[in-house]
Amino acid sequence: MSVALQPAVGLLERAVNYTRLALAHVTPDTLDNPTPCRAWDLGQLLAHMDDALDAFTQASVGIVDLTTSRASGDVRERIRTKACGLLGAWSKADPSAVLIGDQRLNADVVVRAGALEITVHGWDVGQATGHPSPIPDDLARLLLPIAEELVTPDDRPGRFGARVPQSSTAAYDAELLGYLGRIV
Repeated sequence: MSVALQPAVGLLERAVNYTRLALAHVTPDTLDNPTPCRAWDLGQLLAHMDDALDAFTQASVGIVDLTTSRASGDVRERIRTKACGLLGAWSKADPSAVLIGDQRLNADVVVRAGALEITVHGWDVGQATGHPSPIPDDLARLLLPIAEELVTPDDRPGRFGARVPQSSTAAYDAELLGYLGRIV
């Protein structure tokens, strides 16, 4: 891994560790539970996370295949296995850029986007299972500028809800989640 990617991969590792704890509360009984992601139940969110982990792992070799595949079996275990594989792939990776469709992105941006996605969906899983856990303050503080960089007005209202304003004394996780349209 290049020196330039080390901070982003460290952030990705922290995101995976946070989300791993939320996944421990997923059971077959919770798969139909609603999530903070508009119109997705927990099973649909987990399927999205499964696909996203595939894409972020593929990115470690410099290209992402945009087709999705549906595997069978325990999605929670699959996500855990893929998350470990993701960290292993990026700890050995050294692409300077990643081709996603016809877009070439800096590898650092892709890894930071992965950390953001994994963390926020980990929070969503906690909400859906009834075991909410705040995003650690130091992790949320690092992810907030990434969200502000990556989520543009064009992403609203399609991929993200409207920004939920927070008080000037709100914790970083509330700021991050509010920016992404989640009500804390």
